[in-house]
Amino acid sequence: MNDPDPDPIHSRAALERRFGPSYRWRVLATVMIGTVASIMASTIVNVAVPDMAHAFTLGQERAQWLSAGFMGAMTLSMLTTPWLLERYGYRHTFTGAVVLLMAGGVVGGLSPWFDLVLAMRVAEGLAAGVLQPIPAIVILHAFGEGERGKAMGIFGFGVVLAPAVGPSVGGILVEWWGWRSIFFVVTPFCLVAMAMARRYLPIGAPGGGPIDRDGGWIDLVGLALIAIAVLALLNGMVHLHAETLSIGLGLVACSLVAAVAFIAHQRRGARPLMTLGLFAHRHFSMGGLVAFIYGMALFGSTYLVPVFMQEALHLPPSQAGAVLLPAGIALAITIPLAGRLADRMAVSKLVSFGLLLLSASFFVMLSVGTGTALVLIMLWAVVGRIGLGFVLPSLNLGSMHGLPDIFISQGSSTINFLRQLGGAVGVGLVGNVLEWRLRTHPTNALAAYHETFALVGAITACAVVAAVFMRPVAAPDAAANAAG
Repeated sequence: MNDPDPDPIHSRAALERRFGPSYRWRVLATVMIGTVASIMASTIVNVAVPDMAHAFTLGQERAQWLSAGFMGAMTLSMLTTPWLLERYGYRHTFTGAVVLLMAGGVVGGLSPWFDLVLAMRVAEGLAAGVLQPIPAIVILHAFGEGERGKAMGIFGFGVVLAPAVGPSVGGILVEWWGWRSIFFVVTPFCLVAMAMARRYLPIGAPGGGPIDRDGGWIDLVGLALIAIAVLALLNGMVHLHAETLSIGLGLVACSLVAAVAFIAHQRRGARPLMTLGLFAHRHFSMGGLVAFIYGMALFGSTYLVPVFMQEALHLPPSQAGAVLLPAGIALAITIPLAGRLADRMAVSKLVSFGLLLLSASFFVMLSVGTGTALVLIMLWAVVGRIGLGFVLPSLNLGSMHGLPDIFISQGSSTINFLRQLGGAVGVGLVGNVLEWRLRTHPTNALAAYHETFALVGAITACAVVAAVFMRPVAAPDAAANAAG
């Protein structure tokens, strides 16, 4: 049974009357600040890993869990966002996640033990996973058809700015005040987000509905099965090389079994973590496929490009960073413009165009060598980031266009989950392929990197095929199809 809003002065309708037509933009700014804080937490710690490894006398295999633990926790918790929003509403869900994110930063920064630091990184990852689907849910519920692209573009600008600024700020903090200081960077963002949430976020659930306190517990069996599937897959990919191939294959097989069991369980469950009926919509299923492949290419290349510049082209870190700076500026400029275009053009065309540019930027890297002018490398990076800017605002909009309101929360969390899972798989795949090709070309590292770039380009090109079919087909009863 749905309980009425316990505090009607903080219902969506009351808040809209109080703050007027700009209210929806204030809500977007609120959830955007919380999401930026979560993205900052995910990227800023990377620059402190060497100092932390020295402080705690860690080997590389343990130090990498500071990032892997965060990413794994974030991937899994994305699927819990619809249940949390339905049971606790916008304000309590968002505020709880922000409090957990801030607590993880403060406790992690003060901790004298590595195990506690790692636990706090996992806590931050859980909070980040809950936060990241919320902005798309807000945009699809609060904005009309003609404003959603613009809103997604503005949100995308903030999301891109965080990882661009985070490592630079983190590097200065580590140099001046040590690794502990970077854990506290999220605190001011979290305090502002909590204050704004108290003022602007409604207590009710998405769509203006009441909180469902009696809806039952979250699907713990499904959550356990998908956790086994994801963690076994990620660990298995780490072991997919000659020395531990049997272990890697065993873990991948375990992951496949758990994934099949998860799908079967979701079909039977009354309150599934993932509504499989969403995939009955062609544009959503194609969007999910694009999100997974796009995540593979994006995160895989994010790992590959800096390593290529330093290891194959022998550029110092400062010069490699300078080469990528114009690309970051191009991305920040492109996203709001692409968002406005998404209100006027078919998003399937924008996504396809962006993926083609991104794929082309990987393939032209095959022509880059030690004698290539830096300005050309900058140009190829800019082309790729422009393509990325066309994809980001349009992917969620295209995937969930026309879905019934009751499926928007599930759709947003599922798309984010697939993109994040693709990213984790992409990093593992690129790492394994690069290691394999380096062994094949022991005296020609440049060839190994070129072949790996060709793989990433081919993966991205495959996503174009799915993007073409993101255009929704007319259906007489979309709600019935989704429920089926």
